[in-house]
Amino acid sequence: MKFSEQWLREWVEPALATQALADQLSLAGLEVDDVSSVAGEFNGVVVAEIISAEQHPDADKLKLCQVSDGSETFQVVCGAANARAGLKTAFARVGATLPGDFRIKRAKLRGVESMGMLCAEDELGLSDDHGGIMELAVDAPVGADLRDYLNLNDSLIDVDLTPNRGDCLSIAGLAREVGVLNKVPVNQLSIQPVAAVCEATFPVTLTAPMPAHVMLAG
Repeated sequence: MKFSEQWLREWVEPALATQALADQLSLAGLEVDDVSSVAGEFNGVVVAEIISAEQHPDADKLKLCQVSDGSETFQVVCGAANARAGLKTAFARVGATLPGDFRIKRAKLRGVESMGMLCAEDELGLSDDHGGIMELAVDAPVGADLRDYLNLNDSLIDVDLTPNRGDCLSIAGLAREVGVLNKVPVNQLSIQPVAAVCEATFPVTLTAPMPAHVMLAG
């Protein structure tokens, strides 16, 4: 079972660092198999909006984008097919550092200056998706630090639960366990129920009715 450390800490806040918390869970019988970051190590990446995306004058597969970070507008050359005007996306400004200690610098692509980089998820260590640049929500705040906006300063803790610890198959159960181990209170979060909105029904057709002698035997 994998859970977000930040989510757990919304319920209970032990005075322990990430690794100490993982060690404590293992010693309590909830063996931790792995602790990993939810994203790669990067900085200088912000939420930005593509103002315009036009064809590169000398490259069929490149686009010349005008990108706003809320304060300034930058010219960025991008090869992603989904780069388009109005899209909110991840923008690595000049000076940013991406996973693998890859530093973003001014560059010229096919003779056109590019002031930064529009990022796909795999380039930020978020997933293996490299099918295009990230597509953020339409209400994403332009200029916000991407790590803060997506809550990426977090760890995933993978616990190998044994069958006798079904009480910890939820974040609430894990929070109670951590609360007891550290003698700290567990927060009672207010969670609003989500009302059903789908009224669709699906017809059921019996294509192989049970023989009468089988029904009688049953």
